[in-house]
Amino acid sequence: MLVCFVGSNAQQNNSVLIDSLLKSNPTVFKNITDNYKKYKIQIIYTRIDRDKQNKPHFTNHFYYYDSTNYFYCASMVKLPCSILALEKVNNLKKYGVSKESCMLTDSSNSCQRRCLADTSSETKLPSVSNYIKKMLLVSDNHAFGRIFEFLGVDFIHGRLSEVGFPKIRIVHRFDGGCKGEANVVTNPIIFKDLNQKMLYKQEQLYAKKKYTYPYGIAQVGTAYMDAAGKKVNKPKDFSTYNYMSLYDVHKVLQRLVFYDKLSEKDKYNITKEDQQFLMTYLSLYPKESSVPKYDSKKFHDSYKKYFVFGDSKKPIVDTNIRIYNIVGQSYGFMADCAYIVDFKTKSEFMLSAVIYANEKDIINTGKYEYNSVALPYLAELGRVFVKFEKSRKKKVLPNLSQLPR
Repeated sequence: MLVCFVGSNAQQNNSVLIDSLLKSNPTVFKNITDNYKKYKIQIIYTRIDRDKQNKPHFTNHFYYYDSTNYFYCASMVKLPCSILALEKVNNLKKYGVSKESCMLTDSSNSCQRRCLADTSSETKLPSVSNYIKKMLLVSDNHAFGRIFEFLGVDFIHGRLSEVGFPKIRIVHRFDGGCKGEANVVTNPIIFKDLNQKMLYKQEQLYAKKKYTYPYGIAQVGTAYMDAAGKKVNKPKDFSTYNYMSLYDVHKVLQRLVFYDKLSEKDKYNITKEDQQFLMTYLSLYPKESSVPKYDSKKFHDSYKKYFVFGDSKKPIVDTNIRIYNIVGQSYGFMADCAYIVDFKTKSEFMLSAVIYANEKDIINTGKYEYNSVALPYLAELGRVFVKFEKSRKKKVLPNLSQLPR
């Protein structure tokens, strides 16, 4: 039987296993673990054991995990929004809408963006499908903005609450000029077929409820730079920003990866083809995509593969390891949530981690220690767990043949 998920709204005791693995490499980890409050580290590792029917059983290990210890999740919100976008498309099938249908975004005020073309797509027209590809391949912010508008704030939170994530907050785009309350007003949208016949029209949506940080106040830093570039000598308040606990994003991915093994009530309202589509683009390196196509010099293989490979921009030559993941990077926070597979050794596990690499502790400077602190830490963390899983004896090896690679 599939092991159920446990609650996430409390601090968990530190795992002895994770602690021992970190202590095995003091060169990389000791300074960070000794200063865990400064670096705001959190780690979640899920051991996966299969039974003879190939059903997974999970054992979760936590390290300094606390859902009330705020971190800015940044682009991690693109994963649940990609799933919800496919759910909403499936709700519109009766109108002939699919994820490949032409999606034209209009504007109803000065801060909103119109989007009537997409030169990166095969048809040169925007679609839910191509927006999701761009979000998952290179964390495209423009694509997220259009999907956010398609979903609408109330649908996002209503549906997330229904599937067991009532504390996630997704309330703003990453592009455009909409600020504050304007973020919860989303654009009119029209779906057309490739012959430009209108299939469905969605009017402008305005959030009927207000969604803020579920634990009260979320303050980070000793100071921050405001929009005018002036230093404000007090912590930055993130209470009205997007929020996902590390365990929530971990569970969102876990439910997607193990879609086939869930009961019907726990499944997202997506098809098996939808699940395979998402898994494919969560794992691909940018160079492996033909549509949309990316310059490998700008978007190197490890562009969004922080675990295992993140500390190098060289081409990834290991074809055995595949990482299905979502990442976040902003305001000094860097996070990765991944399902990691070694097809050669039949190893699989889930790993999520966040670190705050902001030595000056001033928010919005654009100067953070991502390359010197965060990426070496996350890359080595991934390698430590890959090595551990290779050596871990398993009673039953998993059948991984259904995974896209």
